[in-house]
Amino acid sequence: MYLICSGYLSPEYAMRGQISAKSDIYSFGVLILEIISGKKNSGCFQSDGGENLTSYAWNHWRAGTPLEVLDPFISDAYSIDEVVRCLHIGLLGVQKNPADRPTMASIVLMLSSLSLELPQPRLPAFFLQRSMERQSKELESDEFTSRSMPCSINEMSATEVQPR
Repeated sequence: MYLICSGYLSPEYAMRGQISAKSDIYSFGVLILEIISGKKNSGCFQSDGGENLTSYAWNHWRAGTPLEVLDPFISDAYSIDEVVRCLHIGLLGVQKNPADRPTMASIVLMLSSLSLELPQPRLPAFFLQRSMERQSKELESDEFTSRSMPCSINEMSATEVQPR
C-alpha cells in the first residue's frame, strides 16, 4: 500500500516540479469541488481502494448522478443547473493534462454565460478507482452522517504562519 498526496498541487508540479498558470487552474478546480461537495480534499489517499475528492466527483459525473456530489446543506439554496455547471467546471479544472484545463478567462466566461456549451471533462488527475460495493457502503454512511450532522462536512481551519 502507498499514499498519493496531491491536495491542491497540480500533477505536473507534484511529479516534476513544473508550475504554470494551468497549475493554478488545477488548484481552483479542487477548490470548486470542495465548495460544491462540502468535503475537504485532505490531499493524501491510500492506494488500497480509497477515493479522493476528484475521483468521488468524477465517479458521480460519469454515473449521471452529479447531484449526489452536492453538499446537502446547500442544495436548497442554489439553482441546481448552476451547481451542476460549477461541478462541470471544477472537473475541467482538475484534468491531468494541463492543455485540457481551461484558462481563467474561459472559466469566467463559463460561469457568466449559462448558454455557453462546455467541453466534456476527461478522467481527472490522481483518479483512484474503488469497488462499487465499497462505494455504496460509503455512500450509505455519508447519507447517515449528513442526516445526523447539523453542519457541513467541510470544516475550515485557519493556520497562522510564524516565521523562524
